[in-house]
Amino acid sequence: MAESSRGSTPWPADALGLIGAAAALIGGDGTIRGWTDAARRSLGYRADEVVGRSAAMLLPDGATARACEGAGENAGENAPEGASDGAGERESAGAGETPDWAARARAREPWSAVVALRRKDGSEARMTLEGSPLFGGDWTDRADRADWFVTAADPASASFWAPARSKVSQALLARSPVGLSIWDTDLRCVWLNAAAERQDGLLRRQRLGRLITEVQPDNEGTAIAAGMRRVLESGEPIIEREYTWRVPGEDEERVLSASYYRLDGTDGEPIGVVNLATDIDKSRARQHLLLLGRAGNGIGTTLNVTRTAQELADAAVPLLADYATVDLGETVQFGEEPIERQAASESRIPVFRRAGVASIHQELPEALWNIGEVVLVPPESPFTKALLSGESHYEPVLNTGPGTWLDHDPDRARVIAATGMHSLIIVPLRARGVVLGEAVFVRTDNKTPFSGDDLLLIEELVGRAALSLDNARRYTRERAASVALQRNLLPHHLSGGRAVEVASRYLPADTHEGVGGDWFDVIPLRKARVGLVVGDVVGHGINAAALMGQLRTIMRTLADLDLPPAELLARLDRLVLLMSEQSDPADGFGGPMMSCTCLYAIYDPVTRRCTMASAGHPPPALVHPDGTVVFPRVAPGPPIGMGMRSYESLAVELPEGSVIALYTDGLIETRTADLDAGLDRLRAALDRPGLPLEQLCSHVIKTMGTRRRLGAGYRAGQAPAEDDVALLMARTLVLTPEEAAARKGA
Repeated sequence: MAESSRGSTPWPADALGLIGAAAALIGGDGTIRGWTDAARRSLGYRADEVVGRSAAMLLPDGATARACEGAGENAGENAPEGASDGAGERESAGAGETPDWAARARAREPWSAVVALRRKDGSEARMTLEGSPLFGGDWTDRADRADWFVTAADPASASFWAPARSKVSQALLARSPVGLSIWDTDLRCVWLNAAAERQDGLLRRQRLGRLITEVQPDNEGTAIAAGMRRVLESGEPIIEREYTWRVPGEDEERVLSASYYRLDGTDGEPIGVVNLATDIDKSRARQHLLLLGRAGNGIGTTLNVTRTAQELADAAVPLLADYATVDLGETVQFGEEPIERQAASESRIPVFRRAGVASIHQELPEALWNIGEVVLVPPESPFTKALLSGESHYEPVLNTGPGTWLDHDPDRARVIAATGMHSLIIVPLRARGVVLGEAVFVRTDNKTPFSGDDLLLIEELVGRAALSLDNARRYTRERAASVALQRNLLPHHLSGGRAVEVASRYLPADTHEGVGGDWFDVIPLRKARVGLVVGDVVGHGINAAALMGQLRTIMRTLADLDLPPAELLARLDRLVLLMSEQSDPADGFGGPMMSCTCLYAIYDPVTRRCTMASAGHPPPALVHPDGTVVFPRVAPGPPIGMGMRSYESLAVELPEGSVIALYTDGLIETRTADLDAGLDRLRAALDRPGLPLEQLCSHVIKTMGTRRRLGAGYRAGQAPAEDDVALLMARTLVLTPEEAAARKGA
């Protein structure tokens, strides 16, 4: 097996020459025996055009080929112009003198010379040749003559960057803790230091001479190559570009931050790109952000104040602290004004209530108060000072000696001594300029005190949590107002007269969007008839509740005109469209869309006929006395507010004791099941013949609610309602014409 000879090769070569350089194997007789693809790219000759021929064809005088033969004294006579030694000096030998490179060749030592090589197209390329003798190969036909491994490279290329060829510079670059690699204009790696090798996890031989896209053969490698080309073309450096690097054999990716700048030669032309890389995967700043992200992801998952407070405590333990509490102003949990607007002062401290607590100890030995209990806040304590100042209290080593605030708080002093609390941070929960409460973080078993970095991380975490808490508080307040408004606008006492027996249920949604605009009503009409209506306003919140109140009033007014269902819906559609147009302000920015679905039915107890029309609403359910449930095919007209006014009535005759069930889509629809599945569940729930109407109404709500939540992947009673639910049920009665005429207003 071939091995290299004595002597050192110039930087940045390995034992067999410059990285990325053109290379050839030349026999001791001067014949070319091997030819690389890099040589083809540099000189234009294919391997089959040069192998087996004399190396003299590449040189004007063939001197270097004869040098490779170890021609003794004749070698010096044919020295190429500008030949030099391997130390990097470029001084021509004087007349009659034997150049040092030739002497090295005779001694079978590595040599170097700058020569003009002839390309295939006839042009010349001034290149640096470096020869390394090879011994012991099968190709050696004389024991006293070595074959040579010869490389040729442009002396102005990145491989010959002058500072790096200096021994002092080499040592500095090689020992730098920053990963440093140099890539030529083809983006082949020609040099890297030990730090770069450690960062990438690749052996030097796996990197040197390869393209960046070969070293990192994926989208990331393509992106890096594109960036390096931009640097080569523009000369503008790229500073601190983050990228991931997957090391072969490892599952995890490393995160590096790299800067690229162009390397120019003495003539000002680019000769390569330098890559400076640092491993930031373990940097403190990155770990800080990762920790914050991991802790913060579990906070604010709902718009429930108490749950959000508990999520903050859970996020901190055990990641940051051994024990954490979250105490809120008493009114905050109910959506009322926060603490700062209650005139907190040193003589009057607002009442706190425990809203969240977490500990590494399951028994919570550190806790003096449970969730929901009033928390004592002594005037001289750091809790009060943090509240009044709005600034964090940071006590890395908790002072429990005499003369401290603990002298006035014996209960806390006892718990601190019993549990070994030794480090304390108190952070006010401040959001949008007001203080909602305080978060307390303590270390007990972890003997490392809180650091300044811990304080910054905790303050940032509490800041995010405070915004989530304030959002939950505002939502709680608006939802309470919406529910109150909606309940006040819905009928409190329904009466079907002598036409029907009625029962109803209304369940507000418990979602982030707020209360919807579902409504129902029972309207007495002439001749003992009764109007039944159910509707669902588009949107949620106070606006939807207010619009619902308007629509209910309009419906009652139109029903008093004794209009058929289809005509009533058409007039309602026209009026709502006019209201929507008139509500648009002059600046062109309209308010919330005024639209709803609605179903209106009129039941006549004399004829037992039920006439109904729908404006995009789910069909009613009709339950016969024997338990048979049908959904009549009422033509689903367009929703109210579209201005189309195209509705059709459907009339059906019902046996006495039948049940008419009107409902909103929240009863039958879920995110995981379609309308038909919901109707099938409703059919099964209504199939309870003989059950009193109030009990049947409760049974439907319970059954549909439980099945809906189970279908969405929740256990019974755990999931919030996805939408408002309104249910109106009417059991039909029958009157004779005389009985109907005897009623007032007949």
